[in-house]
Amino acid sequence: MEGNRKADLEIVQRLQNNLESCILGKREEIKLLLTALLAGGHVLLEDVPGTGKTVLIKALARSIKGQYRRIQCNPDLLPTDITGVSIYHPKMESFVFRPGPVMTNILLTDEINRATTKTQSALLEAMEEHHVTVDGELYELPEPFLLLATQNPIDFEGTYVLPEAQLDRFMLKFSLGYPDEATEYRMLVSQSKVHPVETLEPVADTEQILALQQKVHDIYLEEEVGKYIVNIVRKTREHPSIFLGASPRSTLALTHAAKAYAFIQGRDFVLPDDVKTLVPPILGHRILLHSEARLEGMTVSSALRSVMEQVKVPVRMQR
Repeated sequence: MEGNRKADLEIVQRLQNNLESCILGKREEIKLLLTALLAGGHVLLEDVPGTGKTVLIKALARSIKGQYRRIQCNPDLLPTDITGVSIYHPKMESFVFRPGPVMTNILLTDEINRATTKTQSALLEAMEEHHVTVDGELYELPEPFLLLATQNPIDFEGTYVLPEAQLDRFMLKFSLGYPDEATEYRMLVSQSKVHPVETLEPVADTEQILALQQKVHDIYLEEEVGKYIVNIVRKTREHPSIFLGASPRSTLALTHAAKAYAFIQGRDFVLPDDVKTLVPPILGHRILLHSEARLEGMTVSSALRSVMEQVKVPVRMQR
């Protein structure tokens, strides 16, 4: 048993090292991405252009030897451009399904907020159910399936705001941000001849990732830590500055992610600190503030800090 755990951690470490060789100085953000992968969740990367979002996603697909597809969103993109379409085949005298780019392991939806709301909604079934329905026929997606969407927070012309229902289906939302001076120089040197992602070798395969996902389910969650998660989510619905609190789906997302995060840290049980780390990227995009609170200078981050201060942290751990 101990040997299996060590082998699992070696896979996680190799994945971490692979991604860090392409995106320098972003260890914590890469841990969040791996958390989503092992928890079976989806990620929304909101950042300015050129910070390495696409490179990170391509590096992940190469690292797990998974199928990778990219969708460049724009206003004339149709739902069938994502899910696929049935085309009439004259010789066969029947309709044949032509799969769309959603039939993959790693799907990059670039600038998702440039697609119309109708096209955005085509992703909802895939994100939640891991299948799509075309002309009444159901088509299962490959496993594992991970959707990573990007959006530019400073460019609003020709964009469509993501509805709350779709935001709630993203397990995590975070940004990479700019590198510091020393890291940016290391990046310059490392990419002087060839980009590291072009020479990246796989360090795992999709079967191993599926096995790790199953093991994440078995991570121990003490009753007090489970109640801690529930109390945090429920407190967001009672806070005076918050207009819309986090949904029950948030409770499940925080629980699954905390288990995956503990697994990445080499533990077989969840600590309250795991939950604290994951609250901002998991709940931040799921709550809405009252307009009065925003005018008074309240932000989502400060509201979540206030929520955390009001919830008692469990101190007794059995393991």
